Amino acid sequence: MTGDLQFSWELSGSGWATCRIADTAAEQKDFISYCTDALADLLFGVTGLYGTSTVQRVSFDLEPAELRWRLQRRGADVYIAVYSFPDMSTSWDAPDREGALSWSSTQPRRVFGHVVMEAAQAVLSLHGEAGYRDKWHRYPFPIAALQDLRRLHQRDDECEQCQGSPDS
Repeated sequence: MTGDLQFSWELSGSGWATCRIADTAAEQKDFISYCTDALADLLFGVTGLYGTSTVQRVSFDLEPAELRWRLQRRGADVYIAVYSFPDMSTSWDAPDREGALSWSSTQPRRVFGHVVMEAAQAVLSLHGEAGYRDKWHRYPFPIAALQDLRRLHQRDDECEQCQGSPDS
């Protein structure tokens, strides 16, 4: 189902996560700080692709840099553009075009939604809610956001792989 898109989110230390997204053409790998509720923000952004809005933005703090994902729904597909900014404290209100485009790909929403959902589920399965909080510090595991994404993905994308998965 996920074809050539790969996504992972791994807690890589106290207050840090390694985020990796790749397709057949390129890979983006970043070290995300706990200064924002990054995984929850990503899950809410992907969930937003199932609503009426066609564009979602997710910002990650790389201390001091900002990594911004612009997710644009185009029919059944999502154009994913990753922009880098040198300093989050000055770029938070900057237009996307002022950042450096560091990775982009167009993927079916059902594939993108699935890989993000599965990566978040893997984090929860590995660490549990308490373990996640111990490692991420500032924010609890975004269980409600994961459940919302799973529900919308199953309903709107008719994901056969999700049947029988946790919280289905």
